[in-house]
Amino acid sequence: MYKRQVSNLPLSHWLWKTELFVPIILVTKIGSLEEGVKLANDVEYGLTAGIFSEDQKEIEYFFNKIEAGVVYANRMVGATTGAMPGVQPFGGWKHSGWTGKNAGGPYYLLSFMREQARTMYT
Repeated sequence: MYKRQVSNLPLSHWLWKTELFVPIILVTKIGSLEEGVKLANDVEYGLTAGIFSEDQKEIEYFFNKIEAGVVYANRMVGATTGAMPGVQPFGGWKHSGWTGKNAGGPYYLLSFMREQARTMYT
């Protein structure tokens, strides 16, 4: 397994700003939840996001402020990835999804349909 540790990677580096579908994790210290949400939202993507907290007010703040299509609180497996099939629609905001409708959600099918009113006189 390839493992590389980089220290002091600036927050302006492309790795912090890119939606990667590879096993990588970036960790940094932040001063507050508000700062963390601001950094998370300062990207062009918004597929999934997660938080671990026992404070209900922090979780509510995160859910209300984070710009992502699928969000989790205290999910141990896949804490910030994927969706639970059959339970949650899956889709992102910004460049992670362009219709604003999540796959599998109640309005998703309608985006593929065309309405047509038919009247036939006999």
